[in-house]
Amino acid sequence: MMMPWTDNLDNRFTKQLVADPVSTNIPRQVRGAHFSLVTPKQTDNASLIIANQALAEELGIPVTELTTEAFRDYMSGNSVLPSTQPYAMCYGGHQFGNWAGQLGDGRAINLSQLRANNKTYSLQLKGAGPTPYSRSADGLAVLRSSIREYLMSEAMYHLGVPTTRALSLCLTGDQVLRDMMYDGNAAYEKGAVVCRVSESFIRFGNFQILAARNDLGNLQQLLDYTILHHYPNITGADKERYLRFFRQVCLRTSTLMIAWQRVGFVHGVMNTDNMSILGETIDYGPYGWVDNYDPDWTPNTTDNATKRYRFSNQPYIAQWNLAQLANALYPLIEEQEPLIEILNEYKDTMQKDYLRMMAEKLGLNTDQIGYDYLNQLDTLMKTFEIDMTIFFRQLSKITASDQPEASLVKILPAFYGEVSNDGLQQWASWLSDYISKIGQTGNSDQNRSSSMNKVNPKYVLRNYMAQMAIDEAEKGNYQLIHELDELLQQPYEEQPAMYKWYAKRPDWAKNKIGCSALSCSS
Repeated sequence: MMMPWTDNLDNRFTKQLVADPVSTNIPRQVRGAHFSLVTPKQTDNASLIIANQALAEELGIPVTELTTEAFRDYMSGNSVLPSTQPYAMCYGGHQFGNWAGQLGDGRAINLSQLRANNKTYSLQLKGAGPTPYSRSADGLAVLRSSIREYLMSEAMYHLGVPTTRALSLCLTGDQVLRDMMYDGNAAYEKGAVVCRVSESFIRFGNFQILAARNDLGNLQQLLDYTILHHYPNITGADKERYLRFFRQVCLRTSTLMIAWQRVGFVHGVMNTDNMSILGETIDYGPYGWVDNYDPDWTPNTTDNATKRYRFSNQPYIAQWNLAQLANALYPLIEEQEPLIEILNEYKDTMQKDYLRMMAEKLGLNTDQIGYDYLNQLDTLMKTFEIDMTIFFRQLSKITASDQPEASLVKILPAFYGEVSNDGLQQWASWLSDYISKIGQTGNSDQNRSSSMNKVNPKYVLRNYMAQMAIDEAEKGNYQLIHELDELLQQPYEEQPAMYKWYAKRPDWAKNKIGCSALSCSS
């Protein structure tokens, strides 16, 4: 007889790290601890909207469990998993470049760890109620942001981008008051809870808060725990291990940044408390996709003035964030030079990998391109408002025997507006050079096209698509959520039946709230 999946729960985080000695669940400064024990808020009338069958199987949860009341209650926070103690983590962070002090899991409650397939996963509910880190907020989440989180985390996974996953999305039956654009027009919205899954939800900020408070004992304990469970191949004396750990975090973060730039994803709020120690995309808030190409675009209304987290700046912000992590680890390492050396390695690695990635997107060899060549293309794409996703996908249709005029027809679906004769000539000139380059690769048109289509997705979760699903869900219709979830499981495949989603952002979505501008409100 098969054991219940709950028999595989593992409370190692709460057993091996330090708990907040105060049990009162009120907003406060939590000191001398890694986490606080909390209990999710009971909901009014929870219901399951969607569950991730593939992920459930990976976690050892039978598919038949997903339709049970017990599973719904666990995933909505109405029931606590057996023999577990839910908790919220204590961390700090830099927000928009400024130290914000204690932040913590203000609307996230960690259920436990779960052992499956020789791995251990953490289960976390987002929107399950207040914690000591909620400050003046209620710890809840609304349906619109929860739909965006569920669909996007799974979309990113299937795109091959390191990310947290989503196991379930539940409607709570409660009404949650939110001021979506922070303009004084608060309104009640449907409440929801997403169950997020990752090997770990530890962030840069978990280390920062302890270093800022000079709590070096707990800092070292957290670092040793993280290495033991998440970087077990790192060995050696303490300082040596800590430097190797930092190098690995830098490498994973560089890989993540290249992946974001490859698919045109903009996180929107790259604060240090939103940076995963595993190099995963975490905390899907005011994210967006680059539609008409603009390297200076940010989807976050809070970031409009400085555009700190704009698309082109993401790799450099990641390095800045890594420098803050280095500062937090310094008291345990006590040597500045090796930390600086590793940060410089990050920059060198990121620049080399970026060139390699762009060569793959273009179907060229790395020695055929350079930053001057990419800057020229960058300027053309921005000037003529080129849809990034469609452009690179259409580029794979060009052959070495094409004439520039014929190849131009192939990329025209990526243009948002009318193009003047002068503009067409500029593109024809670029395409003439591009055709010459692909002829020199030594690769056949068929092989090159196939390789390009493995790194250039055909389908991405554009903001207008997510908003359409949200609008329908607000009416009680969840069919579009399921359709998009199915579409995004094969983003590189042609999927002829889904061709309607291979389209530029429609005009109605250009300035619509939720499709272009988003806030952190959820």
